[in-house]
Amino acid sequence: MASLRIPGYGYGILYDYGIFYQSIVNGWQEESCDNWRRQGVPWEILRLESLFEVNFYGRSESYYDDEGQLCFRWVDTGKVMAVPCDILIPGHGGRHVTNMRLWVAQSSREFSLQDFNRGDYMGAMEDKVISENITKVLYPNDEQAQGKELRLKQQYFLVAATFQDIMRRFKKEHSSLADFPDYVAVQLNDTHPSIAVAELMRLLVDEERMEWDEAWDICTRTFAYTNHTVLPEALETWPVDLIGHVLPRHLEIIYTINHHFLQKVADRFPDDTGRLARMSLIQEGPVRRVRMANLAIVGSHTVNGVAALHSDIIRQGLFRDFDEFFPGKLTNVTNGVTPRRWLLQINPDLSDLITSAIGPEWVCDLDRLKDLVPLAEDTQFRKSFAEAKLANKKRLARYVLRKMGMGVNPHTMFDCQFKRMHEYKRQLLNVLHVVTRYNRLKEDPDLPCPPRTVLFGGKAAPGYFMAKLIIKLINSVAEVVNNDSEVNKRLRVLFLPNYCISQAEKVIPAADLSEQISTAGYEASGTGNMKFSLNGALTIGTLDGANVEIMEEVGEDNIFIFGLKAGEVEAMRRNGYDPGRYYDSDPDLKAALDMIASNRFAPLQPELFKPIIDALLRNGDFYMLLADYRPYMDAQDRVDALFTDKDQWIRKAILNTANMGKFSSDRAVMEYAQRIWKTPPLDPELLRG
Repeated sequence: MASLRIPGYGYGILYDYGIFYQSIVNGWQEESCDNWRRQGVPWEILRLESLFEVNFYGRSESYYDDEGQLCFRWVDTGKVMAVPCDILIPGHGGRHVTNMRLWVAQSSREFSLQDFNRGDYMGAMEDKVISENITKVLYPNDEQAQGKELRLKQQYFLVAATFQDIMRRFKKEHSSLADFPDYVAVQLNDTHPSIAVAELMRLLVDEERMEWDEAWDICTRTFAYTNHTVLPEALETWPVDLIGHVLPRHLEIIYTINHHFLQKVADRFPDDTGRLARMSLIQEGPVRRVRMANLAIVGSHTVNGVAALHSDIIRQGLFRDFDEFFPGKLTNVTNGVTPRRWLLQINPDLSDLITSAIGPEWVCDLDRLKDLVPLAEDTQFRKSFAEAKLANKKRLARYVLRKMGMGVNPHTMFDCQFKRMHEYKRQLLNVLHVVTRYNRLKEDPDLPCPPRTVLFGGKAAPGYFMAKLIIKLINSVAEVVNNDSEVNKRLRVLFLPNYCISQAEKVIPAADLSEQISTAGYEASGTGNMKFSLNGALTIGTLDGANVEIMEEVGEDNIFIFGLKAGEVEAMRRNGYDPGRYYDSDPDLKAALDMIASNRFAPLQPELFKPIIDALLRNGDFYMLLADYRPYMDAQDRVDALFTDKDQWIRKAILNTANMGKFSSDRAVMEYAQRIWKTPPLDPELLRG
């Protein structure tokens, strides 16, 4: 936004700790505190003059005003102070600056002297500790009730503080809230801040004494919502009782929104009780829950997915009822990545080469990379491109040696899969390829395939057993492969612990092959796929998320696509998917699974990996690894064949970089500004003045 001169603010929470620091101990993930603020942040500007009070708990009270109107107020609340901390974000070239305001929770009562003097030293600090926990940790574990409550409080804390700030800014320059949507556009990034719909209604109806219909019109013209998932189970819901306890007035408002909305649905689709149940903001069941995605959709003027396929899936499947009820509301804005960070900064060798060849304009106009297309046929440019890639691989090899004490050969293919650990992302399919490759090399040491270093990285959620077990399997396979002198010069496997942005900056420029192999229909978009391709890695992947659009841009000949399509996945599941059929008919697959099941990779822990085998062979293989195994292996064979022709590989790598202009965040943000926010860039002449 700053580089494009789009007027706006970013709001968030200033956490003390990240989700966790990942260590690998005996092959298992272990979590420890990840202190983000240990060394301080010199760019923070504390704004103590703009403190806001945020309320929790209490009760909702009705009363009649002097004119006999029924009104509501939120009373007997617990209070927490929101302290703003600003970080100024300069755009490229420094001509425009955007402010990011982050909130820190502070107790409204620093210290109870009475409790302290009575000897209750812990009690004296209790209120301070409870209040400040709100901004202590990113994504606190929500397996327990206390964790769920803390997450809800984090979300409301951000929303309440932000809207008080927005209202303060607006009222400084405007006398009437009727114009609010003409000057304020709020983008809800996923469902986490969607309680904002109820909060804005509370402010307008309870605090500003506005009529409901007028307030709802303002609300729905203010918000837009970006959906980031196609997984129904990933759509956030909160128990009704929890919201009623923490935010009692907001629950009443949600009920009222739902009542008005379902009346309109019933008028349009009479006698369709199934549709009413699906579209309701309340999910009925033993534990009644508030559907935050439904709240965001109903309360917004625009809802977008983040890749063309993703947007099609939510229109035709996940939110089909809403698409029929609100025609045109659901749209697409494909994600993008900033080229200043993800090419110019992290890959200076390649950036300098590009600039020397086509000039510096690409930095702010990524479509200019198209000028590299003819240079893919230039022998000297290909040589220089290959040298830049090798230099990055040597840097990564030095990093791995320093961090893990393990040497890797930069002249091997760097085959990389770095992303959050999840079954649908199918790191396990990659492992099956590694095991099969190992078996082939053991059977035929002279097998004509190029040497590979297979690199994994990613964190598993602390309570996600299967993801943690897959990490253990990766490390167990790596131990066997890397210690086998017959194989380890042609195949090495590494799991880099604690994958994070700074590590990504080392991995991405060095990658030869980018693994984007999720089950088709499950990845909303992905941005790692864009970053790897931008830096000259070739992609092996399914037609999922933004892979579809990457293929359209770089060309089918310059990407390795395999596997079932999203529609085929659903059709196979409907028609009865039998993973055992693939196991019985494919000797390579059978050998790989039998090897895992036979404790070859865990000789001292019998049946350690039995849950993985059971998931694949006895519990339905939900993410269809076995169906995609043979197409994946065939695609890997095509990768091997091309990599042996280094000149052709580099040619295709150049064409990947050259055709990534669409995936600039500049394009994505400008789409939001023009189509959704209706916010033109500031005139550069005004900025000079």
